[in-house]
Amino acid sequence: MDNVFDTLKARGFVRQCTGEEDVARLLAEKQITYYVGFDPTADSLHAGSLVPVMAMAHLQRAGHQPIAIIGGGTTMIGDPSDKTEMRQLLPREQIAANGASILEQLQRYVKLNARMPDTDKTDGLFLDNAEWLLPLNYIDFLRYIGKHFRVNEMLRAEAYRQRLEREEGLSFLEFNYQLLQAYDFLCLYQRYGCVLQIGGDDQWSNILAGVDLVRRLEGERVYALTFPLLTTAGGAKMGKTAGGAVWLDANKTSPYEFYQYWINTDDRDVERFLAYFTFLPMDEVRRLGGLEHEAIREAKAVLAYEATKLAHGKAEADKAQTASRAAFGGGGQELAAMPTTTLPTGRIHAGIPIMELFHEVGLARSRSEARRLIQQGGAYINEKQYRAIDTVADATLLEDNALRLRAGKKRYHRVVFE
Repeated sequence: MDNVFDTLKARGFVRQCTGEEDVARLLAEKQITYYVGFDPTADSLHAGSLVPVMAMAHLQRAGHQPIAIIGGGTTMIGDPSDKTEMRQLLPREQIAANGASILEQLQRYVKLNARMPDTDKTDGLFLDNAEWLLPLNYIDFLRYIGKHFRVNEMLRAEAYRQRLEREEGLSFLEFNYQLLQAYDFLCLYQRYGCVLQIGGDDQWSNILAGVDLVRRLEGERVYALTFPLLTTAGGAKMGKTAGGAVWLDANKTSPYEFYQYWINTDDRDVERFLAYFTFLPMDEVRRLGGLEHEAIREAKAVLAYEATKLAHGKAEADKAQTASRAAFGGGGQELAAMPTTTLPTGRIHAGIPIMELFHEVGLARSRSEARRLIQQGGAYINEKQYRAIDTVADATLLEDNALRLRAGKKRYHRVVFE
């Protein structure tokens, strides 16, 4: 069995762990079971979620068994990590529906069964921690689990400390989150022999709490590994754009828009992102990352295609690639993959104020944002810039009964009239 720890480290996944030599030895000597938790606060993962997903996939490809936990129980509490205020509390039915959608997305990257196989460990497991958290008796939980936690130690955790410094403070409800996540690790160790939890670096304190709980109650050693919390070279949070999150759900972010997110990667991020978000060999990652000037476009095209192929499949990646080339001057190539809105022909003959048009198709979140976009020179129709807010799009602008809108350098939308 290959030592996948070296692979993870070479690709930049390792931020902290409970002893590098120990974790490397653990992963090299035998097949293990590991887990990652996803709280289904939305019905889709986003591009920033792909760091733990890709790490799961590398570990599974090396022969280890993943468990993906959907936090049907913990989402009812809300993780305070990286949040300035308490999360919105969702109803149980919505949490379950979100979890089902996330399972579908995870299965594009890792092999997971929404069941519990008896002995077959070739596939991973997809479990909901509501199974063991919702039936808990509160008094029993406090006596069995709560007695092992020290409040002064918990308050040193970064997530809690930051919230306590803010006026909103930290609710007692959220304060319980670390206990529940630690209990997850204990249950997974007891039921499935899970010995490693992986996650973002903002989860380090919570994961260590689980490591300590297993040691106290079972007298056994389990392990933790966290990944860096990625930002772009420009300082933006990974998976975010001016227009909002870049979702894995094609209904929220089309494959074309997903492709465009990656192809517009900052030159300084290309090699990092190729290492994180593709399975290309590291020699090829370094070759592509070393390209400069105009040649770096080749690397960005590879990144966009590979990332889109994983998220949406080869057919959608091919369509997005073709549409992208067409949008950037490729001539009369197929534009079907570009985000498209169909409007009645009568509207273009009557004339549509472009401020209204850019807002209606989603290239601006409000009319005031559309106004600013136009005034700042970021509004284009069929690659012609328009800076007057009172401009009206009419039938004289049509090309094959359509308009191609562009907001800034990166976001395209096609409007077809029929």
